[in-house]
Amino acid sequence: MKLTFVQDNVNRRIVGKFILGEAYQGGGGMGHGGIIATLLDEVMGKVCRFREVRAVTAELTVKYLKPVKVDEEIVVEGFETEVKGRNLFLVGEIRNNAGEVLARGTGRFVVIGQKEKATTEVSSS
Repeated sequence: MKLTFVQDNVNRRIVGKFILGEAYQGGGGMGHGGIIATLLDEVMGKVCRFREVRAVTAELTVKYLKPVKVDEEIVVEGFETEVKGRNLFLVGEIRNNAGEVLARGTGRFVVIGQKEKATTEVSSS
């Protein structure tokens, strides 16, 4: 699964648009629950970019609200709701093109370190 997300710096959200395809169905043309959970975990994990930290999933809760059809485009969006110490509380949503929320995930991510910044070595001659 190749997932590409866009970082919205103004609204501090991560957004991706996807069509799952038949390979990710659980049956009857609907997305597999494990794939839905993976999408929500992934989009929430990307929200950590705004704080320039590395964080891991400590808790993940998924509410499956409506079927996610594998042959229709979905919008996956993540954002932060709260920070307590090293704990980041995040939300991920999967919506259809009509804007209906099909699934919602909430997560607690624990910061394990700062994101490494790229460095450029300068050599003197």
